[in-house]
Amino acid sequence: MPRACFVSDLHLFANRSRGDRHLEAIRRAAEEAQHCILGGDIFDFKWSTLPSERDTVEAALHWLHDLSVRVPECRVEFLLGNHDYHPELIEQLPALAADVPNFEWERFFLRRGNAFFLHGDVADRKMTAARLERRRHKFRHRKRSNLHHRAYDLLVHSNVHDVLPRAVYPKRVVARRILSYLRDVGHGPETGVEHVYFGHTHRAVNGYAYGGIQFHNGGAPIGRSRYRILELEICE
Repeated sequence: MPRACFVSDLHLFANRSRGDRHLEAIRRAAEEAQHCILGGDIFDFKWSTLPSERDTVEAALHWLHDLSVRVPECRVEFLLGNHDYHPELIEQLPALAADVPNFEWERFFLRRGNAFFLHGDVADRKMTAARLERRRHKFRHRKRSNLHHRAYDLLVHSNVHDVLPRAVYPKRVVARRILSYLRDVGHGPETGVEHVYFGHTHRAVNGYAYGGIQFHNGGAPIGRSRYRILELEICE
């Protein structure tokens, strides 16, 4: 069976991210897999510390190109999240896919055999495909001020970031909302989906069972939060 790894919520270019500490581990996981799925919010335009949005776009494209060419035997599949759903980045992704044979991208989700991959912002509320698209387009990527950055850093260092996801994203509620979205886009459990891999909530989930599906989330490398690269075999 094909092997895959799932990585999400690195929030690269943001102060709060520890994602750069995991880059070599991501490359090693991709070298051993046929699919490396990047599950959104790999980059963070809203909280980027780079000088401009253009600089963040270029850095993101360079990162995707670099990972892809380093693992030529693995298909790198980039899903957009709310923090990297940026119009200038999206505009450049088709050219990157044309230039790099083992790179591809999708806006919202990816299905591989019995596994379904998505960023997970559908867990914020009951969501349809149309509602998610409208919500993504409204998301504000405007860079935050230094004051905002300092306030967020204090929040992360206070350990609130570890506690908040458990309160905001109960596993059962998250699973129910994701399952509703799956059915809306025609990929419910009745179509053979057995596993869902998602990010966004920054809460680690290891095989939580709901509605005939097992849900998996690797967490986020923010503050002291737990984080791991998810590895799996795809049953086609």
